[in-house]
Amino acid sequence: MIIGIPKETRDLEHRVALSPESVGKLVKRGCEIILEKNAGLASGFIDSMYADAGATVVDKVDDVFAKAELIAMVQSPTDDQIKKLKKGQTLVAFLWALQNKDLVGKLKDAGVTSLAMEAVPRITRAQKMDALSSMSSIAGYKAVLLAANHLGKYFPMLMTAAGTIPPSKVLILGAGVAGLQAIATARRLGAVVEAFDVRPAVKEQVQSLGATFIDIPLKPEDAETKGGYAKEQSEENKQITRDTLHSHVKKSDIVITTALVPGKKAPVLITKDMVEDMAPGSVIIDLAAEQGGNCELTQAGKVVNHKEVLIDGPLNVPSSMAYHASLLYSRNMLALLDHLLTKENALHFDFEDEITQYSTITHAGEFVSPALKNGL
Repeated sequence: MIIGIPKETRDLEHRVALSPESVGKLVKRGCEIILEKNAGLASGFIDSMYADAGATVVDKVDDVFAKAELIAMVQSPTDDQIKKLKKGQTLVAFLWALQNKDLVGKLKDAGVTSLAMEAVPRITRAQKMDALSSMSSIAGYKAVLLAANHLGKYFPMLMTAAGTIPPSKVLILGAGVAGLQAIATARRLGAVVEAFDVRPAVKEQVQSLGATFIDIPLKPEDAETKGGYAKEQSEENKQITRDTLHSHVKKSDIVITTALVPGKKAPVLITKDMVEDMAPGSVIIDLAAEQGGNCELTQAGKVVNHKEVLIDGPLNVPSSMAYHASLLYSRNMLALLDHLLTKENALHFDFEDEITQYSTITHAGEFVSPALKNGL
């Protein structure tokens, strides 16, 4: 098996698909690795580290695509890269198939077998492959640091000779992996933390991290998909949520929003009126900015000052911590490859297996994953 690692070319992307650590393990099992020159440089992995691990470093990306049987990437391929892919070749990357149906259509038509890292099912035996959780954890951590940098206040309560400084109040909306990591990080910094999620099942997790869970009496309906993701709520429940959250947003110094629905626009949880009720100097970090934002005033990739409330809609937050993001993503990728490779290092696609079936978006000119039909 020859595995190729091209340098990521999309804007704001500093990660690399496979770290020298994972490359060394693949080489030991008999795989050949071809790396484009400087592919890991932005992540802190220089070419000599890959060479020491047994990879072959090449100057031209065309050599990677021409020789490799499997292409390992972080972001989905550009149109130019799709043209370099050959029929029967395998691609593994974040594809976001539900949002990029044109892209996966091109991969299908090209006869490429494509696997989407975001489509790995959230089941126990696939935990090591769950790149979505790995990246969300980093995003939740970094969101708190971004908020602390914007906020003109201490996080912890401090007793000084000049008087007592009260702790900052942080509200986390969405208690998935990103939200839980944000809670834990804000608590470590000494803030008083509240959190809300439409899934009542996460209440104990929120409380175990030292935060207060906001109970909202929603109308009965399924709150999550079979895969453990939050499910889009009815308009009635969305309005009930906004009405209840208004008072909590108003008293918060920081609001971090993480609510996403796979394949759909992010739900609006914070309205313009809610923002205008916040104290001057307050901060909103909207981790859902790339999918439209949880705040009505969010502008993706920008920091908006609305009546002295800062609304930050950062893009590709995991890439801002490229070293550890690459290390974790690479381990997830390695686990998926271990699942797919036979003892002879040939790819084996058993579509009776849930992991393989859901992760594989296209194969032999056909769409495979049920994720395209039922929204993960």
